[in-house]
Amino acid sequence: MKTVLSVAGAALALFLTIAMFGGAGWTHPPMANKQTGFRGTGMDLIRTKAGNEELAEANRAPPPADPADASGDKASAVYENVQVLGDLSAEQFNRVMVSMTEWVAPQQGCTYCHSTENMASDELYQKRVARRMLQMTQHINSTWKEKHVHEAGVTCYTCHRGNPVPANIWFDTPAPSVGAKFIPRNNGQNLASANVGLTSLPYAVFDDYYANKDTPQSYVRVNATTALPEAKSKPIQDAERTFAIMITMSQALGVNCTFCHNTRSVAQWDTSTPNRVHAWYGVQMVRELNQDYMHPLTTTFPATRLGPTGDVAKISCATCHNGANKPLNGAKVIEPYPELAKPTTQVSLPTGEAKDPIPGTTLPAVKPPM
Repeated sequence: MKTVLSVAGAALALFLTIAMFGGAGWTHPPMANKQTGFRGTGMDLIRTKAGNEELAEANRAPPPADPADASGDKASAVYENVQVLGDLSAEQFNRVMVSMTEWVAPQQGCTYCHSTENMASDELYQKRVARRMLQMTQHINSTWKEKHVHEAGVTCYTCHRGNPVPANIWFDTPAPSVGAKFIPRNNGQNLASANVGLTSLPYAVFDDYYANKDTPQSYVRVNATTALPEAKSKPIQDAERTFAIMITMSQALGVNCTFCHNTRSVAQWDTSTPNRVHAWYGVQMVRELNQDYMHPLTTTFPATRLGPTGDVAKISCATCHNGANKPLNGAKVIEPYPELAKPTTQVSLPTGEAKDPIPGTTLPAVKPPM
């Protein structure tokens, strides 16, 4: 009996081997690898060719609108209540508005932000939010050009991808609910959150890492800087939290650890790739945008658009990157839209009425000529 089983097992193994090498569905898919670090260190980004093509297609930038005439009356003189982009010509202004509609609300159209009875009205919260988002876009393309977005820049489409609400946003994580027979104490983990790859790692890492500009630089660092301990070291939970943060960044950019780090010595900057520097600045940018642009909009959004703890939607690396190490495949999306490349000059409102400025905007006190 034992001999029969051995022969049957050998025959099955031979059959599976033949099927693996010659049968349909068992062949190795065509692979594409890209060296990201020093030769011989194994610092490569490896994907299937089909995966690369799918990722590139999902991050294809839309064609820009045709250029508009810069001459003619200013938008602030033609339309009422233009608090941003008012120094553009009316044609340039309309071009940006049409592009924003395609980028953010192609199905809803202009009425997503504007009242059909009074286009100048600010009654819809979407218009007030969009106005602030225009300022945020200009801020990113000017302040963070050299350190992070470079010549590619960003537009509304970078995050929205044709949707009123970007797909990759996040809210504060609510505390675990109290059960009937025990007090929840899970150290903020063991709930298989999608933010950390459905692992049991700490799931509320966005709350502390991406939300505020004053997050200490030592927050993510857990390795010792001396040969022997000189003070109380960080607990293992901090190391798990750091690993969770790295997972979120890896997923956001569609890369592995070696895209930024030399894994022989992960903490060393002098053996890391330049991508690590770009990522460091990207984190600082995300924190600034969340604190200075998103948090102040909490009272602007209706309760239905807030998170489970009443907080506003916020930004992470994935909001722009969408799984690609360069958003929209590195396309220079800002080049056709110089209006969004730097803050525009604020102009007087043609109605002569005092308007409450939007956050971060200072309107001139002088009344415009009649």
